[in-house]
Amino acid sequence: MKLPDETPQDEGPNLTPVIDVVFLLLIFFLVATRYDQEERELDVVLPEVTQAQPLAMTPELIVNISRDGLYKVSAREFNEAQLFRIIREAKQNNPKMTALIRGDSESALRYAVRVMGMCNKAEMKYRIAALQAAGR
Repeated sequence: MKLPDETPQDEGPNLTPVIDVVFLLLIFFLVATRYDQEERELDVVLPEVTQAQPLAMTPELIVNISRDGLYKVSAREFNEAQLFRIIREAKQNNPKMTALIRGDSESALRYAVRVMGMCNKAEMKYRIAALQAAGR
């Protein structure tokens, strides 16, 4: 008479391939992490940048004119000489850059005209932002 096997046939799934894959992934990540640390430890002196903006992030220079005639670029106030320097440098750094002139509805037109003149002098194209009054 034949005796039945002592081990049952339904033990569950074979986990050997899964364990092999986990160990291979573990070894891969250990090796990759080691290379990452070696690259950071290289003795490299990086260049310093005094003023830089990615060209793709700044399609146009936005000049805001407050009610009192103050010029603001990137939430900082500038006088006319400083603003012209910014416009000229922006044009030199990116020849395709344009300016967007946004004036407060209560500000005098002469401030916007001065910014337009600065843009013309720097040979930068510009646009004027205006909102249509309600009911018109």
